[in-house]
Parts: sequence; C-alpha cells; structure tokens
Amino acid sequence: MSSTMAVQLGRIRVLKEGIRQPSSLSTKAGPVVYWMFRDQRLRDNWALIHAVDQANRLNVPVAVAFNLFDQFLGAKARQLGFMLRGLQQLNHEIEETLHIPFFLFQGEAVDTIPSFVKECGASLLVTDFSPLKQVRGWKEEITKRVSDSVSIHEVDAHNIVPLWMTSDKLEDYARTIRPKINNHLPEYLIEFPTIKPRTNIWGDSNRSIDWDKLIEHVTREGNEVPEVEWCKPGESVALEKLKDFSRTKLMNYAADRNIPTKHNATSGLSPYLHFGQISAQRYALEARKFRKDYQQGVDKFLDELIVWRELADNFCYYEPHYDSFLGACDWGRATLMDHAFDKRERIYTLEHLEKAQTTDPLWNASQLEMVHHGKMHGYMRMYWAKKILEWTNSSQEAVEIAVYLNDKYHLDGRDPNGYAGIMWSICGVHDNGFQERPVYGKIRSMTYAGCSRKFDVDGYIAHVKKLVRDVKKGKGEILANSLARLKNS
Repeated sequence: MSSTMAVQLGRIRVLKEGIRQPSSLSTKAGPVVYWMFRDQRLRDNWALIHAVDQANRLNVPVAVAFNLFDQFLGAKARQLGFMLRGLQQLNHEIEETLHIPFFLFQGEAVDTIPSFVKECGASLLVTDFSPLKQVRGWKEEITKRVSDSVSIHEVDAHNIVPLWMTSDKLEDYARTIRPKINNHLPEYLIEFPTIKPRTNIWGDSNRSIDWDKLIEHVTREGNEVPEVEWCKPGESVALEKLKDFSRTKLMNYAADRNIPTKHNATSGLSPYLHFGQISAQRYALEARKFRKDYQQGVDKFLDELIVWRELADNFCYYEPHYDSFLGACDWGRATLMDHAFDKRERIYTLEHLEKAQTTDPLWNASQLEMVHHGKMHGYMRMYWAKKILEWTNSSQEAVEIAVYLNDKYHLDGRDPNGYAGIMWSICGVHDNGFQERPVYGKIRSMTYAGCSRKFDVDGYIAHVKKLVRDVKKGKGEILANSLARLKNS
C-alpha cells in the first residue's frame, strides 16, 4: 500500500493479503466491498474513504454491504429501529450522491459476507473496526472463508487515534493512556478528504430494499423494548445536534455535565456515536473551534470524548472478559473477593430491579429513565451500577445484571463505553482504591446522601416521573390512533 493513500497507513491493518494466481495476473482486479458494521455513515468515514480510494487505484467499482443479524446481544426494537432508520437514509444518500450501491443481507455475517464477496468476484474486502469479541470472531471466520485471492483490510474509523497505534497492551488508567493518545493527535486529528461521486459504476443488480416492511417487522418482533420518540436517527440530525451542542452547551459543560437535574447540559450524541452515525473525530474538530471562548468546557469534553472513550475500546480489545467479573483489575477482584460474604442489607432479584421495585426512589428513577427514555444521565449510571453491587449476592451477579439491563434498554447499549463504565462502577477498572467498607471493599462507593449533597434529588425524581408519564401518554395516543384506523379501514 502506498504512503500517498487517502488514509494514513497507521489507521489500516491488513488482516489478509490476497494472493493473485499467475493465471489471473493479466486480468482486471475484482471490485472492492466495504462491509459496514460499526461506522454507519457516509461522511467522515475512514473505512469508506479507504474503500473508495482503493477502488480508484484499481479502477474497479465499489459497494457497501451491511448484514442485519437475527440476534445481536439482545438488541430490541429501540436499538434496531434507530439503526435501520439511519441506514435507510444512508442507503438513499450514498446511492444518490456517490453512486455507490448499498447491499443489505440478513442472517449470519460469516455466511452472507463471504458469499457476496465470491458472487461479485471482489478482490478486496474493507471492514471497520470494533473491539467486541463477537465481531472479532466473525472477522477471523470470514478471513478463513473467503478465497485466498481476496485481501482484507480493517480500518479504525471509530477512534480518533487508531487503537493499535495508541497502545499494544491493556491500559490501567486514563492517566497512562492520555499521553500516548495526545502524542498521536497532531497526526490523526485532521480534516477528512472529500469523497467524489463514482464514475466506475457497479453493474445492474437486484438490490431493492423494502425498508418500511423490514423496519415494521423488526420493531414488531422486538416491541418488548419500544422505540423512543425524542431521538431521531440519521447523519443529518446528528450533525445538527452537534452544532447546537457546540454553540449553546460547551460554555457550561465542565460545570454542568455531572448534574442530573441539568437535563440539557450533555451533548445527547451518544446514540449517534454508538451506531457510527457521526464521527467522534468530527465531534472533536467542531469542539476545538470553540476552545478560545470556552477552554475549560472544551478541554473537559475532549478528554471524555477522546481519552476516556478510547480507553474503553482499549479495555474491551485487550481484556477478553470485559463484560464479566473475570475482567476486574487485580486489586478490584481481590478486594471484592475479600468482602464476598459480607452481609447485604437487602437482596433484590433481577425482576425487582428491572421493574424498579426497590426502597431507593433515586435508584428507581434512574432505572425508569433508562427503561422508558432509553438513556440514563451519565452520573446516574455510576450510582445505578454501584447500588446493584450492594443489592445482589455476588460481584459476578451484579456485573451480569448491569450488563443485561444496560444492553436491553439503553439506546447506546452493547458499547465499549457501557461495559467499561459498568466495570469501573462495580469492579474498580480504571479507578483507584478508596477507604474500605462493607460489600464494596476498596471500590469507590456512592450513596443517596452523597447525591443529595451534589444535586436536587427530588427534582431529578420528579423529572423522571414526568418523562414516564409523557411516554405512556404518547403510547396511549398511538394505540388509540391505530385502533381508529383499523375501525375506519
């Protein structure tokens, strides 16, 4: 690969180098396929930029392929509806503006992607990067299944500094990874090149996608956790939210971000980052424009966006048990085991916790915010997970329940940030030890009284109650309208 490529070489890993047979050296190379997974956007997408760049060099067509899994870590209508509506917009825009076809497959990626690569005679498969073990397992299998003539390139289009360039080991703290990331930022925090419309067009293919029918089916099947109305999907919406955050919220971000009653202090962009509908790099480039005016807010925001977010990817990549007590750091595991048989004041079952049936009204509110709103305030996520540690029989059970509830209800569930956050709260990952106390050992604790000193607890609870009422009212109106349509049809 040439050093004059559109994407820095450090952002690309060659998972497999294709071997062209002597008999094929005189023939034209096959097309390029970008298997899109984590970075579901047209703009500011290094994986797409690399796929198009390679297609231009080979003078061949390029296509985007997306695989919709029958099941992925318990995703329901809330998550799948948001994702598919975003992909529907992407499908239209990428074909209209860049003349790049979008293929949607359903089933297991280890079957559909190799099959498509073979069917179209692709010479290069490009994929974006995810640290999650399931995705890495699929890539290993796909690498085995495609022909020896096919090359596979993996592009880290999610992290600003590619994970493998930052560190080759598990980082224990933000303070150890921060200088490593900052050393690379001048090279990687740069503006994106523009992708021009394709002139080498993909041949005719029957790729009509009935998005409305697919979305209706998927959301009906997963309606146990319904979609939310407040967060509309898609790149255009994400970019507008980013502009609004930069103009109106960055100035007070450092002071207000950890106060749950400041409902509009945070960016609200985590669902878009999770599904890759916006690039963290675009986020950072936009925020930097305001540093002269709001230095404290911008610096705090960038530290969370870049350092802590990329630390989460580092944790999930280098720690195979990132979603289990087995993934606890050594001191955290030791102190929790020392206190494994401490008497719990209360024990709640998963059912009690899921239904917010505890004696703690603040915890109940945070659970209900997640269940009905699809997003819990970041500060409350810490309190929520730590209380689960207090109220369950073991640290392992606490992690399992927290992961289950997080992935089921959060719009941005099944994400490295979520797993790292749960492990920070329950197992002390990326944190320091504190004064020893029952159940927690040396794990940092959080209490109702402590929260009361920090913010208006009653105000937060009242806010969540109103959210829940509004959601239920909206559902009632939707049901009434549906019944009316059926009656009149």
